[in-house]
Amino acid sequence: MVTLDAIREPVRKELEEFEAFVRRNFKVENELLAAMVDYILSTRGKGVRPLLVLLSAGLNAPATGRSVGQRTYLAAMLVEIIHTASLVHDDVIDESDTRRGRASANAKWQSRNAVVLGDFLLARNMEIGMRSAQYDIVSYVISSIALLCEGELLQNDHARKMEVTRNTYLDIIYKKTASLLGISAGVGALSVGADRGKIAEMRRFGDALGMAFQIQDDILDYTRGAHTGKPSNNDLREHKITLPLLLLLDRSDKARQDEIRELLARCHEDETAVDTLQAAVEGEGCLQEASKVMHGYLQRAASLLAAWPDGPVRTALVNLCAYIAERNR
Repeated sequence: MVTLDAIREPVRKELEEFEAFVRRNFKVENELLAAMVDYILSTRGKGVRPLLVLLSAGLNAPATGRSVGQRTYLAAMLVEIIHTASLVHDDVIDESDTRRGRASANAKWQSRNAVVLGDFLLARNMEIGMRSAQYDIVSYVISSIALLCEGELLQNDHARKMEVTRNTYLDIIYKKTASLLGISAGVGALSVGADRGKIAEMRRFGDALGMAFQIQDDILDYTRGAHTGKPSNNDLREHKITLPLLLLLDRSDKARQDEIRELLARCHEDETAVDTLQAAVEGEGCLQEASKVMHGYLQRAASLLAAWPDGPVRTALVNLCAYIAERNR
């Protein structure tokens, strides 16, 4: 199995410099805020987005003659902090007590303080970006915030109605997840001066990678034994219709669809309903079918890399596609 450590190897030094860059820029004097920021930065998870920025920059730097440096670290920080702040806000909205197996910010410091923490991260992030005067990078990245918000509202609205189509589901996951991965790949190329065509190709690569990433997340939510750091079947408890359940609905007649939705409406308080739907999704091959859709996006992503010459960085990006397909957390 491909590991993240192996994928990181071509940009290991740059990742270390990036981490130091983030810590310098998010140094805070207020004792409480400093403790909150330090905790959140220390529990960020896999770091796929900054890794993608650095790999994209590394892939495009040889052609432009520029090296990966401060512009790239700024770009990686902008996308990573937007993502981190969105997770802080998500945990407040979902009233989640854990994030990656550890206490969430709202569990440690109450929801009202967690909301302010998320706002602070976004505000400081944009302040640093604007102060850097790297306006091309800032303007490229900042559009992702509106997309994330729109995706969250769309998802909440459809969870309330317990109605979603395939196109709506794909729109939601593009805005909530894939768009920021697309921006990560695109801004990495932008940060080293790649031409518009290459930036657009990297953006498409990241979009496809992000769609696969979220579909795999949705599959793992139904998978017993997955190590996601959150309870399994959480989407069912939150009345979210993701691809595995959507596939079950698509193959059911009207009477069974009504029965599925009745069970879904009870999932927030009835574990029997959760178990029934989980068993149906798993037992009727919906996870395997969702996996085929996910692999389709990964094949699209990998094919886009053919425009670049072979080398350690390109291999790492191809391996990142494989990692997303194989991961269980």
